[in-house]
Amino acid sequence: MTLSHPKRPALLRLDDRNPLVPYLYLLPHAVLFLIFIVFPIGFGIFVSLHRWNLLSDQQVFVGLDHYRSLFTPGSPEARFFWKTLLNTILFVVITVPLLIACAIGLALLLHKPIWGRGFFRTVFFLPTILAVSIMGLLWKWMFENGSGLINVILDQLPLLDTVPFLTTVGWAWVPIIVGTLWWTVGFNMVLYSAALAAVPQAYYDAAQLDGAGRWAQFRHVTWPMLTPVTIFTAVTSTIASFQLFGQSHVITAGGPLRSTQSVMMYITEEAFTNFQFSSAAAMSMVFGLALLLISVFQFRLLLRDTGRGAD
Repeated sequence: MTLSHPKRPALLRLDDRNPLVPYLYLLPHAVLFLIFIVFPIGFGIFVSLHRWNLLSDQQVFVGLDHYRSLFTPGSPEARFFWKTLLNTILFVVITVPLLIACAIGLALLLHKPIWGRGFFRTVFFLPTILAVSIMGLLWKWMFENGSGLINVILDQLPLLDTVPFLTTVGWAWVPIIVGTLWWTVGFNMVLYSAALAAVPQAYYDAAQLDGAGRWAQFRHVTWPMLTPVTIFTAVTSTIASFQLFGQSHVITAGGPLRSTQSVMMYITEEAFTNFQFSSAAAMSMVFGLALLLISVFQFRLLLRDTGRGAD
């Protein structure tokens, strides 16, 4: 005699027959997303619509006044917000192409079966594990006006003068850009190295049979195969570069004359030095929206180039 077990309702089963199972796997991420993304954004919007005072229980509703100040020519908020945003855009425009081009170049060089290839890959990747404070102090010392290594070398060379990198408008970007490139290019290089290893050798053999040279092979075989990685690195490098803070803070402290101050530094200064939390929250919302639009545009543009923009 066999005993028959009562069947469980479909909604209580933990298998594919339960339509709620996929949502159970998504639930932890959804909870964290709500706590750490949705709630801060909503609270930031709420703060930006009030004159926020930490010492008061009553927060005065001011509507869009703080947003209006950002778009009012001559107001201090507009002057410094847009100036530091332009500084950040300059940094992004210079560093993102360099981070992609240098990463591809290093990956191509180390894709060849040369001696010590693993060692050199490790050497280029190691800086990415450093904290931004260590990287900043290192490159600040390298470009120090008087005793920095770069100026010591320049002083020894004929016909060249030392350059006060850290206190000269324009030159102050050099240690920040060079340090950022040294610090982060190794991560992109690893991504491109993995992508290169996945390109079938048969494609290159077929291109050689058609008489394609090295440049033609790179243009018609390597570059199209690297496009998905390029999309990823372009979007992530752009977002990371827009979040410039530590490098400028440690190397130049935003100077001289705020010429290297990023928009993230100014928002932090507005909130925690000037204690203008509502104004800082409004700046954060505008900056976040601009960053979102840029990322979407960049993503769609790169997808269109790959012929997948209509998907």
